[in-house]
Amino acid sequence: MEEMRGKSVVADGMRIDWDVPVPMEDEVVLRADVYRPIEPGHYPVILTYGPYGKGLPFQVGYPDQWKMMVTRHPDVTAGSANKYQNWEVVDPEKWVPHGYVCVRADSRGAGRSPGIIDCFSPRETRDFYHCIEWAGAQPWSNGKVGLLGISYYAMNQWHVASLQPPHLIAMCPWEGAADYYRDMFRHGGILTDFWHNWYIKQVETVQHGLGRQGPVDPNSGLLVAGPETLTVAELARNRADIDAPVFANALDNSFYQERSPDWSSITVPFLSAANWGGQGLHPRGNFEGFVRAASKQKWLEVHGLEHWTHFYTDYGRNLQKRFFDYFLKGIENGWDKQPRVQLQIRHIGKFVERHETEWPLARTRWTPLYLDPSRRTLEWAPVTAQSKVEYKGLSEGVTFISAPLHEEMEITGPASVKLFLASSTVDADLFTTLRVFDPNGGEIDFQGALDPHTPIGQGWLRASHRKLDPQLSTSYRPYHTHDEIQLLVKGQPYELDIEIWPTCIVIPAGYRIALTVQGKDFERAAGFSGLGTFVNPMRGSGPFTHTHPQDRPSEIFDNTHAIYGGGSWSSRLLLPIIPVGTLQR
Repeated sequence: MEEMRGKSVVADGMRIDWDVPVPMEDEVVLRADVYRPIEPGHYPVILTYGPYGKGLPFQVGYPDQWKMMVTRHPDVTAGSANKYQNWEVVDPEKWVPHGYVCVRADSRGAGRSPGIIDCFSPRETRDFYHCIEWAGAQPWSNGKVGLLGISYYAMNQWHVASLQPPHLIAMCPWEGAADYYRDMFRHGGILTDFWHNWYIKQVETVQHGLGRQGPVDPNSGLLVAGPETLTVAELARNRADIDAPVFANALDNSFYQERSPDWSSITVPFLSAANWGGQGLHPRGNFEGFVRAASKQKWLEVHGLEHWTHFYTDYGRNLQKRFFDYFLKGIENGWDKQPRVQLQIRHIGKFVERHETEWPLARTRWTPLYLDPSRRTLEWAPVTAQSKVEYKGLSEGVTFISAPLHEEMEITGPASVKLFLASSTVDADLFTTLRVFDPNGGEIDFQGALDPHTPIGQGWLRASHRKLDPQLSTSYRPYHTHDEIQLLVKGQPYELDIEIWPTCIVIPAGYRIALTVQGKDFERAAGFSGLGTFVNPMRGSGPFTHTHPQDRPSEIFDNTHAIYGGGSWSSRLLLPIIPVGTLQR
């Protein structure tokens, strides 16, 4: 029913404007759906811009995730017909009645918006800027635009905020990476498989021009992926190659930097929401943004469970609404007194909310556990006797484990690993995994942002990328420049510092802390393949694996590693331990 294009209807307590034209400065016209109160007036705007198809309902495009969420969290569907729920954006039925306009714009080349799709590109960021300014100037707008969405719809918030659009008043990037190199494509310099698979499964499936070959919006009757149906060759010409530029740029350079935020230019108030279990994509940018962005009014929230869950639960939605009510409506609701950091502290079997004033926590005791290669243990005191342990790069590696804890211990914050390591070739990939075992030897894992059996923490580093930025590095967060290849001399030990992304766990007495070091992805034998939008079964590292033979040729990375410890080779794991009895409430 293409006659619905550009039509305005009243349905489910809202006025809905379908497929509204949003002109760009280069004469390309993007398309947006606008959900607004029936009563005429000037309202604040919640805007999203992205490639997932504004007319594709959540339960149609992502049925596995939808079923999982609504079965476990009935508050998600309560009070809504759930007809307009879309993947990773707000449900307008839960925002419009509270005096908000919800705008969903299809990004260039995706859904109903024509053009060449080029995800996270400077062109896309400029389009997002123009969408914000368009929304701020509409007759139903009060001139105040807020950004709110998950993952993709959070990542591009960091990018567009760097351009400082005048109508952007506040934003809430919910589990959104930021650094195109470190957070997204090259973990520690190692190429991840995720984005290639994601592009095929989640973007190409709703590319503009699929037309009649794509899905139909059950609410408007419009074709989700555009009114015209293009040939396979035409569709291919309208997609930027997401792989080739990354292969061509192994080091951090202008290609990555122009697809990453400029923290010094981000001054808008924001609430940054991270996920403890988002290793590989969803937590790092949120922590970096909170610490490094120039904004004077900024807050950090950290939770657990699947990355799509708390965005929609009453917990998440009420937090978002308080934030936006304060900044977009001027309601004095006490948000200005909201503690700057709200953490859902992860225990075995539960989360406990706690408020803090800074990140990392000022009272953190940065505590080393020293690696003893001869015994494969983690020791609380420095190891005096020097030794080494060898393992094959593509094997299960080596695990160092502590003695049972004498008392309960909280680990909350970023962690790091220092290794003295030699390779039998000119390079080595290091995959470090922070783990916890119960008194019977069973591993403790958690429902992560994606993987249902996520370990406590993970970090990655290619040894030839070991060069540190002295201004940005700390002992607990080594920051690598990734601007120079420094190959190894075979058999010679090198000092390597590896970032483990921020994590949180309260470990009971009697449990053990462990560190696994490998030359390949951490994966268990059994895997979870219950999500149809992902290619590989999840075995501990989710979809964020690193197996591309062009990036990891076997003649280099199917090698032998030697870890040295003891004496002057002070290999160690540095943990952020929060002292018992000094906890904030």
